[in-house]
Amino acid sequence: MAARRILVFPSSAELGPVLVSLVTSRAEKAITSRGRFTLGLSGGSLVSMLGKELLALPDLDCSKWLVGFCDERLVPFDDPESTYGLYEGELFSKINIPESGILTIDPSLPVDQCAEDYTRKLKEAFPGEKLPVFDLLLLGMGPDGHTCSLFPDHPLLEETEKIVAPISDSPKPPPQRVTMTFPMVNSARCVAFVSTGGSKAPVLKEVLEGREGPAFPAARVVPTNGELFWLLERPGSGAKL
Repeated sequence: MAARRILVFPSSAELGPVLVSLVTSRAEKAITSRGRFTLGLSGGSLVSMLGKELLALPDLDCSKWLVGFCDERLVPFDDPESTYGLYEGELFSKINIPESGILTIDPSLPVDQCAEDYTRKLKEAFPGEKLPVFDLLLLGMGPDGHTCSLFPDHPLLEETEKIVAPISDSPKPPPQRVTMTFPMVNSARCVAFVSTGGSKAPVLKEVLEGREGPAFPAARVVPTNGELFWLLERPGSGAKL
């Protein structure tokens, strides 16, 4: 179990370039070692941050990238709530990632079938692996301590068999979503939380100091054989770190 690394920045303007440096360094390492780079994305402020910073790189080559989503809302891709739709507009349409390099849900399916379909796509993309192992997962954390679509006190926190699960009662709208589970998240080679904004400070302090144990879902992200980073904007860091 790798040690946790916490990096605190004065603002998101300083955080962004370091995040992208982490992405590109892990991409180079993965492509050299395995011929491709597998990246799991989350929504929120990450979308605009990655769009801005990645597109500023002069020699960005995403032709050997495979991108999936740590969670996704069950809405059409043209809905403003669609994480894929946001990334398509901000990033995917502007880089040289092949269409086959983006794993998306099928939002036309009922939520249970959607999760099964996305599980199948992941397993096909990671043949021979019991748990698909991503090179890097980028996660956010909500003010309630949730990450992906894994919310406090929800039964999905105890899921051990499925790598992807449906959720129909998300306390944060929209209610229907598909999410990676903790076994999947904690199998990654590297996980990086990106947290900005002051509203998360009290919970973030609890998560990082561990006083509440695993009560907050974000505190349960502990990669089994991988690295764990927290990239924090100081106004939201909550504690003197």
